[in-house]
Amino acid sequence: MFELPNLPYAHNALEPVISEATMHLHHGKHHKRYFDVMNQMLQEAGAKPASLEEVVRGAVGQAKLFNNSAQAWNHTFFWECMSPPGQKVAGDLAAAIDRDFGGVDQLKAQFVAKGVGHFGSGWVWLAAKGDALSIVDTHDGVNLLTEAGVVPLLVADLWEHAYYLDHKNDREGFLKAWFDALPNWTFAQAQYDAARKGEAGWTHPGPV
Repeated sequence: MFELPNLPYAHNALEPVISEATMHLHHGKHHKRYFDVMNQMLQEAGAKPASLEEVVRGAVGQAKLFNNSAQAWNHTFFWECMSPPGQKVAGDLAAAIDRDFGGVDQLKAQFVAKGVGHFGSGWVWLAAKGDALSIVDTHDGVNLLTEAGVVPLLVADLWEHAYYLDHKNDREGFLKAWFDALPNWTFAQAQYDAARKGEAGWTHPGPV
C-alpha cells in the first residue's frame, strides 16, 4: 500500500501565501483521505501495483479509483512544486520561458488567467513536450500522466480547499501570490531537463 509522504518543508514554510493552518488541513486531511480510499480499493481488489503512476494510468475509466489515485499523485507533486519564498527562475528554463511566453511576467499572466478561467475544481500546469512549454488546465483529479511525452514542470491547485482559509474566494489573488513567491524553479528545471531528454521526470514514492 501507499503511504502519505511527509511534506518536504515545515507546515509554516509557505507563509504568508499559504498558512500553516491550510497546510495541516490540506496535507493531513484532504491528501491523506485520497490515500486512505485508494489503498482500501486496492486492498479489496487484491492489487499489488509497482507504482502510483501504474495505478493512475490503469484506473482510467474507473472513476473512483482514478480520482483518488490521481489526487494522491497530484498533491504530492504539488508539494514538490513549491518551496519557501525566494526562488527565481534561471538558466535553460528561463530562456525557454522567454522564447515561448515572452518572459516570466507574461507566463504569470497566462498561468493566472488559465487558472482563473477554469470552471470548478482542478489544476493548472506548466508543462513541457520536448523543449516546448505550454500551460494546461485539468478538471478534478485529471493530471498529465496519460498524455504521451508531456512532462509537468509546475502545478497550482485550483480546488477551494487549497486557498479558501487564506484568500477566501479570491482564486486570482491566490494564484498571483503563489506564482510570485512559491514555485520551486529548481524542481521545474529538473523536470524540464527530463522532458528534453525524453524522460518521465519525477515519480511518486512507491508502495511500502
